[in-house]
Amino acid sequence: MGENDISLHPTSTIHPKAQIDSGVWVGPYCFIGEKVSIHKNTRIDANVYIDGLTEIGEDCHFSPFSSIGTEPQDITYKGEETLVKIGDRNIFREFVTVHRGTVKGREKTIIGNDNYFMAYSHIAHDCYVGNETIFLHGATLGGHVTIEDYTTVGALSGVHQFCRIGKYAFIGGFSVITQDVLPYCRVAGSRPPVLYGLNAIGLRRRGFSRERIGILKRMFKIIFYSDLNTSQAVERIREEFSPGEERDEIINFIQDSRRGIIKKTSEKWDVDLG
Repeated sequence: MGENDISLHPTSTIHPKAQIDSGVWVGPYCFIGEKVSIHKNTRIDANVYIDGLTEIGEDCHFSPFSSIGTEPQDITYKGEETLVKIGDRNIFREFVTVHRGTVKGREKTIIGNDNYFMAYSHIAHDCYVGNETIFLHGATLGGHVTIEDYTTVGALSGVHQFCRIGKYAFIGGFSVITQDVLPYCRVAGSRPPVLYGLNAIGLRRRGFSRERIGILKRMFKIIFYSDLNTSQAVERIREEFSPGEERDEIINFIQDSRRGIIKKTSEKWDVDLG
């Protein structure tokens, strides 16, 4: 197969109006609907179903039995035309499901670039997933969830509708997230989920210096380990820290929260913030 060739297996059903760019490879027994567009060099393995108004970027890979762009699981949905938009270099493993948006939400489900969705992950209607995230097996998002860049969602974890997970956060396996998770945190558990301090290992892997991690630790002590309420903690951070990426990210995230942030801490908190 040449660089600009398109390979479409004869057993697949591909609507003649679907837009297929050069270098796309479609394996056997796939279905690709009328309003689907697939950009350069994306590979679609056997038995993949893609429908609806769905745009897929370049160099993506869809494993067998993934289902993309189907109707949202929302009882108010009445067949309105809504969208799934997927960026470049995303990997979707077996049985991953991505549902399009609803008119009462964003009207679209958006996935950025360079994400890895392991088997049985589910991205519900009106969700936003940023860049370079990892979803482990069975990670599930309810509708209207926001997952920001560089986040990891653990195996068999569920995120409640309208929750937000901040940048560089790590959600442990088997967790149930019912409030927002502050950027840079590690959170795990379900009754209730609790904080296990900074995602220090993840931050170091992403190139955070010892100094940057130290600043985050000091801010987190104010938010989670003082007698201040959340509003008072935000004001203290404004007073004690100069404007910068981490400070502004945390303050803005807290102020934009609709469901509140997870604040209960684990017994290991002292060790992690020491």
